[in-house]
Amino acid sequence: MPTLLNRYATPFITGLFLVSLVSGVALFFHWGSAAFHGMHEWLSMVLIAPFVLHVWKNWRPFLTYIKKPPMLIALVVSLMAGLAFAVPAMTGQSAGGSPQRAVFEAFENGALATVAPLFGHDGESLTSVLRDTGLTVASPDATIKAIGEASGKSAFEVIGQIAAVKR
Repeated sequence: MPTLLNRYATPFITGLFLVSLVSGVALFFHWGSAAFHGMHEWLSMVLIAPFVLHVWKNWRPFLTYIKKPPMLIALVVSLMAGLAFAVPAMTGQSAGGSPQRAVFEAFENGALATVAPLFGHDGESLTSVLRDTGLTVASPDATIKAIGEASGKSAFEVIGQIAAVKR
């Protein structure tokens, strides 16, 4: 095991960090997000294993680093930077938020008659088609969320059914 640690931990950290770096920059600038999102998440998780092996291999020098102010300062600044992003998002106080979530909430709270033209229907025809699929639709003025609640489904499932009956 020590030979394996000596030979592969640092090279894998380097390789996986470079992948994480490139994919992270691409995600930041919204370049090829579909291609980079899964790569960034999964390979960043894989990066944990060689990191742990690297720390294990270099435990004594690591302890020396921890006792010096630069490491402590770097760890505290990193933690504070992470919290500056995490706390507002976790407490619902972040400005803006996800544009996808904003679009979904607009659909969820929109009346069926308002959403219908986006899928090639008018309010009445979409109401009829959705009733035929088993959803409980009170009227074309019902919101997607209300239709989901009345039908025992999530708004996401209702939007999925609407997309499936697109003309």
